[in-house]
Amino acid sequence: MAVRAIRLFGDPILKSPTEPAEVTTERTAQLVADLLDTVKLPGRAGVAANQIGVGLSAFSYNIEGVVGYLLNPNLVRVWGEPEEMSEGCLSVPGLTYPRLRHPFALVRGVTLDGDVVDVEGEGLMAQAIQHEMDHLRGVLYFEGLAPEHKKHALSALRESEWFAL
Repeated sequence: MAVRAIRLFGDPILKSPTEPAEVTTERTAQLVADLLDTVKLPGRAGVAANQIGVGLSAFSYNIEGVVGYLLNPNLVRVWGEPEEMSEGCLSVPGLTYPRLRHPFALVRGVTLDGDVVDVEGEGLMAQAIQHEMDHLRGVLYFEGLAPEHKKHALSALRESEWFAL
């Protein structure tokens, strides 16, 4: 359908928890198409619906050529000792910091057909699952940074060309 613009830090929708999506509506089908088109651009691992201005519980992913989406996802389980991973966010462009994430994750959601689907992954997929699930709760990645990284991130954020209050 369309590649949608990514909302940037400061947009209130990014701090708002999302609402459940009605699975069988045309609006939701269009949202999924837009999420898939938007995540397929180079350098994108995931896009949450609120990042494109829609307050519904949905995200798309694009990990190592595997592209998909989930509606109304629930994080079922994370496991493994948390590891420091380099992480950035399309809604906070240009800033990448080490972030603790579990190396394995399992999320369960539904498709447009109403089928229940599990997406499980390790490494980058696990990181993307956790990152997108945070978005759907209204949480941005830098909120989970270690204090020394968070202080630097907030300072760098204020100095970014794109950031304006």
